[in-house]
Amino acid sequence: MATILVTGGAGYVGSHCCLALKRAGHDVVVYDNLFNGHERFVKWGAFERGDIRDKTRLTEVFVRHNPDAVLHCAALIEVGESVKYPDRFYDNNVTGALVLLDVMREQGVGAFVFSSTCATYGEPQRLPMDETHPQLPVSPYGWTKLMIERASRDIAAAYGLKFAHLRYFNAAGACPDEGIGERHEPETHAIPLALFTLLGRREGFKIFGQDWDTRDGSCLRDYVHTLDLADAHVRAVERLLGGGASLAANLGTGDGVTVLELLAAIERVTGKRVPASPAPRRDGDAPALVADTALVKRELGWTAQRSIDQIIADAWRWHADVEPQLFV
Repeated sequence: MATILVTGGAGYVGSHCCLALKRAGHDVVVYDNLFNGHERFVKWGAFERGDIRDKTRLTEVFVRHNPDAVLHCAALIEVGESVKYPDRFYDNNVTGALVLLDVMREQGVGAFVFSSTCATYGEPQRLPMDETHPQLPVSPYGWTKLMIERASRDIAAAYGLKFAHLRYFNAAGACPDEGIGERHEPETHAIPLALFTLLGRREGFKIFGQDWDTRDGSCLRDYVHTLDLADAHVRAVERLLGGGASLAANLGTGDGVTVLELLAAIERVTGKRVPASPAPRRDGDAPALVADTALVKRELGWTAQRSIDQIIADAWRWHADVEPQLFV
């Protein structure tokens, strides 16, 4: 149906998007430097190794494959690392995106689907957070994503680009049947860290703060399955290629889960209790982050389909059974 270039397509969310695009009948081209990605995750299209800051290499790939749209997932993503090394994040995330957008303009590719984040909102001023919520990031990572949103809006106004900014809340889960899942070095996300504790890969799980203004005192987050995220990306690509208008939309469930509820769900799914202990609050943590999903339901006909139990079941099977076989 169409050829989609997926930057960062060897990564966590990117590989799930490639799977969904292929299942929807599209041709996929993965462009990835493998800094955070894994070549064994490239299964549903051509692989072109390269850096998004390399204009010459990008141009070669565009000329060779003539994509109809770009799904931009390539980025450095660790919030804490962005505070330590902001220059690296601005160089990779912002400079790379500007180079990519410039090549798209030169090659006449007018559809840009961007892997953005709820981190562009910063501290929540109201819950759930809708797309009109002020965007005031509290980390360099969040600022890099917001800068790309702003740049692509301005480029759209100047050159007629169409965009979809998809603001993820907490991506989670895996697709173990297809051999793809979450593998980060270092890992900082709550679900894999809790599961690693059960698997003996780390000692204990920390609950950062137990006096937050939530229903049980622990932080509350909106977890959305990567396969649901991928489905939203396919819908966004097809909207833009079909002549639909640009949009910015939250991707979440609209129903948060606290840390204590997450641990209870893990015990329910695995039959194992996660050894957990209280720890002080972390700087920069918000008590709750929950998406308002009315816009994405209206504009893309999308709602998250998979429950927290399904997310955990898929992640557990990935980390316990599949990942150890792939990464010895």
